[in-house]
Amino acid sequence: MRHKLRLAAAAGSLTLVATLAAFPAASAATLLADDFGDGNSNGWSTNGGTWTVTAGAFQQAGTSTDAKALAGSGWTDQAVQARVRPIAFNGANRHAAVLARAQSTSNYYYLAVTNSGAVVLGKRVGGGFTPLVSAPASVPIGTWATLRLEAFGTTLRGFLDNVQVVTATDSTFGSGKAGVSTHYTGAAFDDVLVTDTPGTGTPPTTTTTTPPTPGTCTTTGAPAGFASVNAWGQNGTTGGAGGPTIEVDTAAEVLSAIGQTGPLTICVRGMIALPAGMHNVASDKTIVGIGANSGFTGGGLNVGLPIDDAVTAPPPNAVHNVIIRNLVFRNWSDDGINVQMFSHHVWIDHNDLSNGYDGAVDIKRGSSYITVSWNHTHHHTKNMLLGHDDKNGAQDIGRLKITYHHNWFDQTPQRNPRVRFGEPVHLFNNYYVRNSDVGVACQANSGCVVEGNHFENVEEPVSNHYAGPAGRCVARNNLFTGESGQPDCSGTVEEPRTYYNYVLDDPATVKAAVMAGAGVGKIS
Repeated sequence: MRHKLRLAAAAGSLTLVATLAAFPAASAATLLADDFGDGNSNGWSTNGGTWTVTAGAFQQAGTSTDAKALAGSGWTDQAVQARVRPIAFNGANRHAAVLARAQSTSNYYYLAVTNSGAVVLGKRVGGGFTPLVSAPASVPIGTWATLRLEAFGTTLRGFLDNVQVVTATDSTFGSGKAGVSTHYTGAAFDDVLVTDTPGTGTPPTTTTTTPPTPGTCTTTGAPAGFASVNAWGQNGTTGGAGGPTIEVDTAAEVLSAIGQTGPLTICVRGMIALPAGMHNVASDKTIVGIGANSGFTGGGLNVGLPIDDAVTAPPPNAVHNVIIRNLVFRNWSDDGINVQMFSHHVWIDHNDLSNGYDGAVDIKRGSSYITVSWNHTHHHTKNMLLGHDDKNGAQDIGRLKITYHHNWFDQTPQRNPRVRFGEPVHLFNNYYVRNSDVGVACQANSGCVVEGNHFENVEEPVSNHYAGPAGRCVARNNLFTGESGQPDCSGTVEEPRTYYNYVLDDPATVKAAVMAGAGVGKIS
């Protein structure tokens, strides 16, 4: 026989106490239980979708929305269990879940069954999903499975059919309600049980931290050049290595993930329309596109603290250790990628950037130990700026140590890059073609070493007298073809080999190598 939960007042507060024959006998540890046997969902608050009690289960059958249902109060330690039956999924990366410590309908922990063959344990902060860990599992449409999400202290554990499959540690939410949810998924829920003690179950034989869609996000490789140098308290550039790997396919998920603290690898699936402007990336992040057609439109990425002209030395909280790879950038409203305010150890690699408003890749305000490699920039005018102003020496002198190698500057008229103050700025084995204004412009007492590059039909390939105060440059072993001019260079520059070793390719091979290897879909 099935019974509805009842409400009992105790010690001035409202507590949900179960009297269900179908569940274990009620005890002080039972916080909530509901089998929906009386045909209603009293005590539940819903957000999104259309929730009904159908055939003795709590059901949200629509697949066109993100829907949640919450019950209970601000519980601290809780184990939330429910039977779940997926009905239909609308698109990729969809799920049905149980929720714990829900502070609102956009802030909670979740344990989800997905249509990508995984169980995912994660958190939702400000509406953006952040998977913490996942494990392979399949719950076919129309099949019932039991999910249990335990949150005790900072330890989170996820169970599928009474077998522990995932575990993680997180301190974002300390208390909240219990709940269930569907993300563009139709699903039914039954036999909801919430206790303040862990349930029984079998521990896993192994622990997995694979992303929800494993094997599709390439993160191998390491930078050459300045991003590889040990300096400023950072040993090379490793990005999100050592942290979890997640997959994102919506703007909300991207913005939530890039701002998190701690190491994290963020796999971007598909072209995602970001809000206008530049969006802040926190330290210790790898942001990498899946395949050759993933990236961002509308907005860009900002690696750095807010601008402060009074700060003239690297602050201890400067953003550092960031990798941006294999991403398409289109139609950005400000800069595509901006690095500023003493950010350091950044690797910008194998991206495709075109048709934006301002700089494709701008680096400024004392940032240093950065490598820009194997990128393809095209159909864009204001390409790459290094140092933003002739009067910013207080922040820039002695910094802006940057390596540019194996980039394809494809008919980008200017700023390839335009350099101020940085030394040494090392540009090697890049392919320049039809840059109608200037190739490398080395200005404002900067020092550039330009070597082993191929300039094709570039009238002014290298100059330290382009505009404004003059810089210093050394041009050696470059190849000039078509209607290319000759370098306008003078002065001495600190040698890059003072900082790192590198292998210089024959400039006669650079065009073919760069055209074949630069841009997206080329890393392995």
